[in-house]
Amino acid sequence: MSIAEATTGFPRGTATEVELTQEEIQRYSRHLIMPEVGMEGQKKLKQARVLMIGTGGLGSPLGLYLAAAGVGTMGVVDFDVVDESNLQRQVLYSQSDVGRPKIEAAAERLRGINRHIKIEPYETRLDSSNALDLFKDYDIIVDGTDNFPTRYLVNDACVLTGKPNVYGSIFRFEGQVSIFWGQKGPCYRCLFAEPPPPGLVPSCAEGGVLGVLPGIVGALQANEVIKLILGAGDPMIGRLLLFDALGMKFRELKLRKNPECPVCSESPTQTELIDYQQFCGIGVEEVHPEGLDIDVHTLNEWKESGRHFTLLDVRTPQEQAIAQIPGSRLIPVQEIPDRHHELDKNEHIVVHCHHGPRSTQVTLFLRDKGYEKVWNLSGGIHDWSLHIDPEVPRY
Repeated sequence: MSIAEATTGFPRGTATEVELTQEEIQRYSRHLIMPEVGMEGQKKLKQARVLMIGTGGLGSPLGLYLAAAGVGTMGVVDFDVVDESNLQRQVLYSQSDVGRPKIEAAAERLRGINRHIKIEPYETRLDSSNALDLFKDYDIIVDGTDNFPTRYLVNDACVLTGKPNVYGSIFRFEGQVSIFWGQKGPCYRCLFAEPPPPGLVPSCAEGGVLGVLPGIVGALQANEVIKLILGAGDPMIGRLLLFDALGMKFRELKLRKNPECPVCSESPTQTELIDYQQFCGIGVEEVHPEGLDIDVHTLNEWKESGRHFTLLDVRTPQEQAIAQIPGSRLIPVQEIPDRHHELDKNEHIVVHCHHGPRSTQVTLFLRDKGYEKVWNLSGGIHDWSLHIDPEVPRY
């Protein structure tokens, strides 16, 4: 599909409806002298409305480059606060922003980048109750999220509103970029019809991410947004770009529309937004059966009372080198199936990881293997540091 076919009638209206000031002409001069952009293209950028979901690792370079390029109206959705651990990769923020709402700090920074654009901040969690209303007033939606429920929500809301979804994802040293647009080609559900089981795919907080990686992937997403607005080049509709930072290699996969896709096919079986937490199988009942968990206060009482038990750490050796609960024993989650026999079935066992997903998985596995006195530490070492021992570093 050509870019002209993909972007017919987009963005809304015509570029002649807006004008560039002398100051804007000077600012965007390097764009204006390019035949692929020129005055007409820069006016398209000024008229465009782009909604960014998330202002974290991907949202940071996205926001900076779209603002600098002169995208006229940028909606920004986020509800988190700036944490010290964000600063390794989220270049929208500085040390002085720690503790501030991300939406507040991001809007301030983006307005500082370009005073000719309009920033529309939404300090809210995107969910099925607000997504359609938020999406309807924008031309392009950019997915900078890091969890499966929101990715499926963004996809489905884009299909229902007819918007292109400029997608990016990152993990460790690897990134992905594509444009999912149900009206013009495949959507995210055509590629990933079902989410992976809960806990199978670790988050960046559990697996880590190279600090520069979101800069590369986010810049690629910004490139696709600008191309769509300009109607220039070859958009990534029906293509998935895979990037390996360690090998410094790019690979491309051709994607096809699924004729039986539940949301973007000619006969969809889903015509409204659903409960995406439940869809991704991360409801409380499914992951934490009654009696599976103990909290950090109970664990502290056990330790202080001298109660005999094994505290099993199922994180990676790299995570244990950062922080550990005194007296814990390390068996990484991937080694549990081959090493669980090293544990005593007659002894009380408390399993912990960073926040809880991996330890929940191990606790359920051990109970299935006949370990009746095993519990999951709710909140993991993060809650231990937060509520019991602040000397244990948080990461």
